[in-house]
Amino acid sequence: MSRIKNFFLAIAMSVAAIGFISPAAMAQGTTVITIDEAKILRDSKAGQDIQAKLKNIENQINTELSPTKTSLETEGQSINAELQGKTREQIAGDAALVTKLNTYEKKASDFANSRQKASNELALTERQALVDFNKALEPVLLQVVSEKNAQIVLSKSSVIYGVDAVDATALVISKLDAATPTISVVRKRIPEQPAQ
Repeated sequence: MSRIKNFFLAIAMSVAAIGFISPAAMAQGTTVITIDEAKILRDSKAGQDIQAKLKNIENQINTELSPTKTSLETEGQSINAELQGKTREQIAGDAALVTKLNTYEKKASDFANSRQKASNELALTERQALVDFNKALEPVLLQVVSEKNAQIVLSKSSVIYGVDAVDATALVISKLDAATPTISVVRKRIPEQPAQ
């Protein structure tokens, strides 16, 4: 997912809420666990549910845009055929053709705006899904921290070396699967902007 960095940031903030460890505490046998955030999002039931729902929303958006796109492609081919062999002066002198070109240009511009709006809606929907995923993950992560008596949770991606025993990813996934196998993902809509 393209917004995975937001996910990492949210995890870091959740873990930061657990507290800071002083160097003296670390010297006294601090328990450290690691988690693989990307794997949690990719392999958990909730993460897979989000991915499937986002894909469905993306397909829905493409289905909505497809008729206009096809119509514009057909109209563009027709206009290109009309323009074949004509000079700029000939085109400018043909009022009907100029009107047709202007109308096509307006439709293409409107379609580009619609496509951009749909893309923004999908991005907004994805961000909200990740926020909801993080809300579901936080209590599970805190539960694992408590069970493992961990004082530090590190991202596996930033650890140079770590034994498998400190990796709590599978435990987090199994607890998240039990607690929250699905996440509600609803397409976010951006209101129409009034014409200027």
